[in-house]
Amino acid sequence: MAAGDFYFAINATFRFFLENYGEEALQRYWTAMGREYFEPLSRRFQAGGLPEVEKYWTEFFETEPGGEVEVTRSSNRVEIEVKKCPALFWLRDHDREEVACYCRHCEFVSKEIASNAGLSFELEGGGGACHQTFIGEEGAS
Repeated sequence: MAAGDFYFAINATFRFFLENYGEEALQRYWTAMGREYFEPLSRRFQAGGLPEVEKYWTEFFETEPGGEVEVTRSSNRVEIEVKKCPALFWLRDHDREEVACYCRHCEFVSKEIASNAGLSFELEGGGGACHQTFIGEEGAS
């Protein structure tokens, strides 16, 4: 197995929820994942602020295969410019059809992670390229 093969399992899990329980249940699953599974990450972000957010996402995307992502931090935000999503690249490069709402998981999971860390989260785009923003208080470093 290659590092990106995990995306096959994620895609299959999303497809299972969607086909058996519907999109609303899938969205609840994503929210619960952000709240429960990623609770330690929310604590890290809360304790370390935006520098920790920047560090985490920089290190995360450095290890993801096939992606093109830039992570930058300013006084009150960390911006993640996904030019080529590693997950969708991997699925498409291996002739796997992604679930139509695949990209929405980033919105639900990250919004929950951010909220539990005292931050806000915004997402624009999708389909393999997006702009994600974690927002702290004005002047937060």
